[in-house]
Amino acid sequence: MFRNTMPRYEVLSEEAMATLDRGWRKLMTELGVEFMDDRALELFRRAGQRVEGNTVFLDPDFVLEQVAKAPREFDVQARNPEHNIHIGGDSMAFGAVYGPPFVRQGDVRRDATMDDFRNFTKLAQSFPVLDSAGGVICEPNDTPLDSRHLDMTYALQTLTDKVYMGNVVSGVNAADTIAMTSILFGSREAIEQTPATISLINCNSPLRWDDRMLEAQFEYSGAGQPVVLTPFILMGAMSPVTIPAALVQQIVEALSGIALSQLIRPGTPVIFGSFLSNIDMQSGSPTFGTPESGLGLLCTGQIARHFGLPFRTGGGLTSSQVADAQAGYEALMTLMPTFLAGANWVMHSAGWLEGGLVAGYEKFIVDIELLQMLRHEFTPLEIDEASMAFDAHQEVGHGGHFLGAMHTMERFRTCFYRPLLSSSENYERWMRNGGNDANARATVAYQKTLEDYEQPELDEAVRDELQDYVIRRRAELGD
Repeated sequence: MFRNTMPRYEVLSEEAMATLDRGWRKLMTELGVEFMDDRALELFRRAGQRVEGNTVFLDPDFVLEQVAKAPREFDVQARNPEHNIHIGGDSMAFGAVYGPPFVRQGDVRRDATMDDFRNFTKLAQSFPVLDSAGGVICEPNDTPLDSRHLDMTYALQTLTDKVYMGNVVSGVNAADTIAMTSILFGSREAIEQTPATISLINCNSPLRWDDRMLEAQFEYSGAGQPVVLTPFILMGAMSPVTIPAALVQQIVEALSGIALSQLIRPGTPVIFGSFLSNIDMQSGSPTFGTPESGLGLLCTGQIARHFGLPFRTGGGLTSSQVADAQAGYEALMTLMPTFLAGANWVMHSAGWLEGGLVAGYEKFIVDIELLQMLRHEFTPLEIDEASMAFDAHQEVGHGGHFLGAMHTMERFRTCFYRPLLSSSENYERWMRNGGNDANARATVAYQKTLEDYEQPELDEAVRDELQDYVIRRRAELGD
């Protein structure tokens, strides 16, 4: 995984932070947050919070007491220890796109299938810049709804040996994920000692935590597995249209969810989530890769550090329908502030298209290129006597060139980034080689990656136990 030791880009003054602090306290106290689960309401009631119907009016100081129980940093184990990740501090971990019901291959846009899910899982395993395939990389519409989470979790467990995300459609699905993860890692105790999955719990913004999300949160937090408490905010639709108002709402929603996790199990790991963008006010469509979302992302990093919490945001987001120039610059508009802010858990890092409706094969490769380039750019320079290359000047002299100098030959492979897609051929050579643009080269790249994919080894007894669990649960669910 990547350690980002570059200075953080902070845009909020002390005065601005103080104003936001007053704002979230007022909103939390006077308007409150809805929790559509009786267990959550009872936990807050027992903790001395005012509960009216499904609305909890939270004391900000109580919330901060709960937030202080959450670890600032924690580890998550993968079945291959080389792929264990650290969440928090300077660490950045990256996962693939999450949730699209459709896929795009070249000019074809269609429903996602289980084969697509497996292919994207294999691609995520194949590129070292991704620390996780994610969770619902795409929604396989050719499998039964009630049991597809079993097939997806099994694919993530067997086709990769990296950290994976848990299913959150329901408490039942979450319990299945925990049971399968316990099988993979030997016992429930093993995963409670060191977490082995991360799960996304989305707020139904504004200011409501729905029952299905809360059911999953109770399962994962109860098992000591980290959850990403994420307000789903599109400014102008799910929040007021101004960035400061969206930030205040985001704080209220994230901190209230984090407080609940600490009531469920004190000390359980959490991640301050953010999914903040805006809409096109003429069409009502969500927009991504905008300056507003980038600025909100930078603010989120500063806010999360203020509360002493690891945070999630960023990704290769775009509203474009295809992997074109718009997709590239919008993805970079989100990924660049992701690195500047030092986000700890980055979802949607590869493959996001069409506002998250589509997982794109070519876009997956374009995003891998962006991640590789940004990781290279955010690796600090090592400046020493050898790097200043006085001996190379002595060798070349005045008016010469350094192409064949010993210093160049010994170092160019490590000094220069080696592009996955970018072409530096002159026009004539480019035409002789087919005149392929970056999209066409991405097609070749993902196809070759799938051809070269090698499945990581897994103990046969564990594989058999996982298969037996999937078969038994599928039968119990009627699928």
